Amino acid sequence: MARSKISRTSPKTVARTHSVADWIKHQANMDLLRFITCGSVDDGKSTLIGRLLWETQQIFDDQINALQADSKRHGTQGNEIDFALLVDGLTAEREQGITIDVAYRFFATPNRKFIVADTPGHEQYTRNMVTGASTADAAIILIDARKGVLAQTRRHAFLASLMGIRHVVLAINKIDLVNYDRTIFDAIHAEFKSSFDAFGFKTVVAIPLSALKGDNVTTRSARTPWYVGPTLLGCLETLAIEHPVDTQTVFPVQWVNRPNAEFRGVSGTLASGHIAVGDEVRVTASGQTAKIARIVTSDGDLAVATARDAVTLVLDREVDASRGDVIGRANQPLEMTDQFEATIIWLHDEAGLIGRNYDIKLANQWAGASLTSLKYRINVNSQAHETCRQLGLNDIAVANLALGKPVVFAPYAQSNVLGAFILVDKQSHVTVAAGLIRHNLRRAQNVHRQALGISRPDRERMNGHAGKVVWLTGLSGSGKSTLANALEKELYAQGKRTYILDGDNIRQGINRDLGFTEADRVENIRRVTEVARLMMDAGLIVITAFISPFRAERQMARELIGPDHFLEVFVDTPLALCEERDPKGLYKKARTGQLPNMTGISSPYEAPKSPDLIVDGTLGDYSETVRLLAAKL
Repeated sequence: MARSKISRTSPKTVARTHSVADWIKHQANMDLLRFITCGSVDDGKSTLIGRLLWETQQIFDDQINALQADSKRHGTQGNEIDFALLVDGLTAEREQGITIDVAYRFFATPNRKFIVADTPGHEQYTRNMVTGASTADAAIILIDARKGVLAQTRRHAFLASLMGIRHVVLAINKIDLVNYDRTIFDAIHAEFKSSFDAFGFKTVVAIPLSALKGDNVTTRSARTPWYVGPTLLGCLETLAIEHPVDTQTVFPVQWVNRPNAEFRGVSGTLASGHIAVGDEVRVTASGQTAKIARIVTSDGDLAVATARDAVTLVLDREVDASRGDVIGRANQPLEMTDQFEATIIWLHDEAGLIGRNYDIKLANQWAGASLTSLKYRINVNSQAHETCRQLGLNDIAVANLALGKPVVFAPYAQSNVLGAFILVDKQSHVTVAAGLIRHNLRRAQNVHRQALGISRPDRERMNGHAGKVVWLTGLSGSGKSTLANALEKELYAQGKRTYILDGDNIRQGINRDLGFTEADRVENIRRVTEVARLMMDAGLIVITAFISPFRAERQMARELIGPDHFLEVFVDTPLALCEERDPKGLYKKARTGQLPNMTGISSPYEAPKSPDLIVDGTLGDYSETVRLLAAKL
């Protein structure tokens, strides 16, 4: 495919003095800079990238024709070319004139190769900006010269700092719309520097430019004679990036490669460090060690593998290694933890709550995780630390997390592979947060499970029955407590050892410090689950009677107690009948505004999707239900 212009680094240009082979070798050895563009909505990010692609002659003939046709059709720049259309690929972006997704583009000059990520400016797409920043070496932060430093400017600068970016180009764009005024440029530059000294940026280069007109993008503009710094492209070409060298060998296992009975290897991509044939390695979780017998790739065996090599390791003996394990050097063991402090960036509309159970993905490892405390929320405008009890969309906070099992980790400052993670909602499987590990809480090393002489099977044999948890859920007034009492009487008559955990009784003791907000309801059920599990471990049949309005917490209870010992019973009673019964007068108070956060009125109830048993709460006679449950137990 022909280009409208010959690229400065094309084989035709180089061939005058060098061979094509020399050009290919030159391209392969060129330094690569990854950078992001970020800023507020309509600051000109996509236009700037389009201008860079145009000026560096990276556009094909058919792209130019399509660009000219699209520019004429959309009419955003009159008869001129709209360079933003080179990058804004989504239909919604072109219609609205904004960036939604992260758009990656490659271009090159004789001095360097570049991969640029155009990230969204809207606050609601913060997650996309975090994605782009996670692999970037530098950030171009655009500021509209007419608007100055905005809240989104501060947010994006802060996020860039959090993700480890240390080099910033402050592109003060649309300088043509303020008549190339130096005082405006100097004022914006000064405000940015004073606000962000605490972020730890190594370099901040401010450039006055017009992405639309081309001023100071690739060539110095005669309309800014007062500016003596580099052009944007010149700055990017000469920016000195020092990539941290992580010597720790980290090999996340992606899968066990066993095409036949004669071959078994563990496959993955070496995240950091290096590894050689003959090296002794350790499977971190099990502690088993072995030596590397072969390093296999699609192009043949290697003697040594380095970071980012995709390889299959053949070990000299059988060890317990599978997907989710992390392999390191035997003489440089990797750390494990089940509790750590992290910076959390909340990415979902649904609130992040203390005690709610999520799935965590850290490198190739999955585990259950929950927020155990929210230390503070960070105000992106002032960087002040603010108290909070839950996390909302785009909140940035420091929190403690507890995991269901130990995982291999490292602080994010040391390793972006073992220090960065995501939280995933267990019900919807949506990514709700991104996190950066700050440090280990060091509790896993100091707290150990104590081996007991009498176990649950011993207690169950003495009781004459297995320990179980019968979890009754339904609206207030649905009949949960009535059913719980009837069931316990029947089991007691059969000589079974039982105990009822009732919502009202629990709130008079262990949970009397909790209210009825969504966060408090989550913590209420978390505590009840822990108590029920202990009582079940004692060999008792535990009957819980709680509204437990959220599926996530009921699923957490099932997983913690164990599906073989857990029966979820949904007492299905229409809201109208519950209000008619209203044994405690709660619905009446809620309807008159005296009782906020009433489940079914002002707070949601998420009915079970697949409970173990559904009880018709309209009947009032639970004798048949009691018989069925007693038989199950």
